[in-house]
Amino acid sequence: MTTSILQGGLACPAPITTHDCVVIGHGSGGKLSARLIEEHFLPHFRGDALAQLGDASIVSAGGARLAVSTDTFVVSPLEFRGGNIGDLAVNGTVNDLAMMGAIPLYLTVGFILEEGLPFAVLDRVIASMAAAATAAGVQIIAGDTKVVERGKGDGLFINTTGIGMVNPDFRPAPDKVVPGDAVIVSGDIGVHGMTILAERDGIGFEADLGSDTASLHALVQVLREFTGGDVHALRDPTRGGVASTLNEIAKASGVGIELKEDALPIPPVVQGACEMLGLDPLYVANEGLLVAFVPAEVAGAALEAMHAHPLGRRAAVIGQAVREHPGMVVLRTGMGGTRIVDMLPGDQLPRIC
Repeated sequence: MTTSILQGGLACPAPITTHDCVVIGHGSGGKLSARLIEEHFLPHFRGDALAQLGDASIVSAGGARLAVSTDTFVVSPLEFRGGNIGDLAVNGTVNDLAMMGAIPLYLTVGFILEEGLPFAVLDRVIASMAAAATAAGVQIIAGDTKVVERGKGDGLFINTTGIGMVNPDFRPAPDKVVPGDAVIVSGDIGVHGMTILAERDGIGFEADLGSDTASLHALVQVLREFTGGDVHALRDPTRGGVASTLNEIAKASGVGIELKEDALPIPPVVQGACEMLGLDPLYVANEGLLVAFVPAEVAGAALEAMHAHPLGRRAAVIGQAVREHPGMVVLRTGMGGTRIVDMLPGDQLPRIC
């Protein structure tokens, strides 16, 4: 940590912005993650598909347009209320394809197993993956396993690659967002991340709390149908939460985004836990939630469609895209004030997916 000197001689610690090695915050989905990609990967890995920096890349193969996404899951603990690393891996990759407007078709899976992992745990994870793939309508078509020595793999890591078919008439993307668009979330904010924290640290809550992990493909298709395909952008706010996702969209589209605090669907148990722990629910990860940008005139139809779907019953309009403060996200508080919602430099909750 560095220290800045304020007027009057007061010292204020400031976050370290340069590192000579990887730190846990590089996996946050926030500013450090962006710098990791921009400064270390993109200078060497070039290409039009990679430059899209979306949830998936769009490529051509034999005349077909495909969406391809890969993801690696290192969640701790491996099993948690509402799911485990297996269905999380399937759902997370399917959702990355769905956010591109693609129809998910196939998955490949790679397992890094640590010596000593109980077969009972492995079997439960594999069964959950199979069930999640069936529910999402995708096939697991290839896989690989590697085993590392005890103490070198934290039980189990999983990598998945997803392939989906792109619909040329439905291509939501962050750069299509325009001022006036309504910002919609499909349900409660911060549930998955707080579930993982509670399981990891043995924190008990009065209300039941379980991960929201789910495949969102069917919800996307409902949204598309009821809006006539007029959906400008879709994202699933995983690492870095809703705040980081909205900052990425604001930057890509060049618009400002204004949120309304009293419109945010944050469950009381999540709000209370965050207040107790000094966390902001807008930065807490979700695994069964999407953010949609739609024209204001179809927002009502979008909400009606989502409310009729099991995964969208708590959908809400939480703000809008505006011309002011381009590239920035601000929150209108219940007290009438305004605060900037920036991307976190580090990580509130590491290893939540």
